[in-house]
Amino acid sequence: MDPVSPALISAAILTLAAIVALGVSSGKHVKNASDFDTGGNRAGPVMVAGTLVGTLVGGSATIGTAQLAFMYGLSAWWFTLGCSIGCVALGLGLARRMRASGGGTIQEMISREYGGVARVVTSLLTSVGIVINIIAQILAANALLSTLFGLGPAASALVSVGLMASYVLAGGIRGAGVLGLVKMALIYLTATVCGVLALRLSGGLGAIASALPADRYFSLIARGLAVDLGAGLSVALGVLSTQTYAQAILTARSDGAAKNGALLSAIIVPPVGLLCVFVGYHMRLTHPEMPAAQALPRFIVERLPPALAGVSLAALLLAVVGTGSGMALGFGRIVSNDIYKRYLRPSASGERQLLVSRLVIVGSLAVSALCALGGLGGIILTFGFLSMGLRAAVLLVPMLCALFLPGRMRPCFAMASSVAGLTCMMASWAIGLPFDPLFAGMAASVASAIVGLLVGPR
Repeated sequence: MDPVSPALISAAILTLAAIVALGVSSGKHVKNASDFDTGGNRAGPVMVAGTLVGTLVGGSATIGTAQLAFMYGLSAWWFTLGCSIGCVALGLGLARRMRASGGGTIQEMISREYGGVARVVTSLLTSVGIVINIIAQILAANALLSTLFGLGPAASALVSVGLMASYVLAGGIRGAGVLGLVKMALIYLTATVCGVLALRLSGGLGAIASALPADRYFSLIARGLAVDLGAGLSVALGVLSTQTYAQAILTARSDGAAKNGALLSAIIVPPVGLLCVFVGYHMRLTHPEMPAAQALPRFIVERLPPALAGVSLAALLLAVVGTGSGMALGFGRIVSNDIYKRYLRPSASGERQLLVSRLVIVGSLAVSALCALGGLGGIILTFGFLSMGLRAAVLLVPMLCALFLPGRMRPCFAMASSVAGLTCMMASWAIGLPFDPLFAGMAASVASAIVGLLVGPR
């Protein structure tokens, strides 16, 4: 690949600088933990959608999707399809119940029904899935920054973590929503230009279909029915079980705004994934020997004019940064609200909580970077699917029981549901069973809850 032009690098740096400045300016209204975590509960549907899309459309939905499409074709679309299904279920099925529960986090919703111990247990278990998702974003950043600047893994991780911290530390959820709208526009521009150009340069879908094996590259279940359907289900259920997405719902000014924002997100997300699949097809045809993770960044560098390429690569980096920082923001809210405020320092002021949230965000980003540098390379979407599934296995069943079946189950069974879900899913993943590990995790979680419902309350 030819050296990256100075015009491209200049355009990328200017775009990133403008975006970071916007994020910092959005933090001027943040005075306490409530402003930081929920934005004062004043968000309309567009801002709710901006927060959701700003976290959903990250490295997994763009760079990771193009990478998996380079290897397996259309089955890479499952990540953004799963996001869409999850947003529909969130808007139509859970938004009103979540807001009516009075809980500021999913763990708080669970603890109102099952007590403080369940709150701590689920908070700690959820951290595994959050860190894995941030790792996926750092791996995507490595592919981007190595293409753009020739940086190695350590330097790429340092840059990406620094950008994630600046993205969210100043503005919190308000910054994530504002920048989510900017990112949504830039990513749509990038995905549309790249996807359409990739189709044209390849001669259209007909030419691609004649050049690539149809059973592998044009099937939604190319990796196997149990694997691909499980991957899509992992993402859908993960959307329902992630604090960052629940936080977006809770920022809304009304139930209607929350529902409409989630449904708007469901419409916005899938086209991005499909357009990135087209890029994966083209790079498979023209550069079959290249590292799959560089499919989208390299296409942008080689095929787009330098100025547009710089803006597009900055938008992709923003996508990675937005998702990673969004995960860290949700984790900071969990620790500061569900553990620190409730058990360690009940009398803590809003300013003190804000400080704890920010420290936890920095810590989670640093730990994720170290894990990414510890040899956890591979397919980016593998970590994206696993992270979503883990959060669902831990939180979904006890949350649904707390919201829809109150007073029907003892706390010990709610905690058993979370522990069994995480344990069985991780064991299934480690063993390498021939189906998505979500099935094992959810089966164990549901079975524990069924036993608890049959035994009944105290």
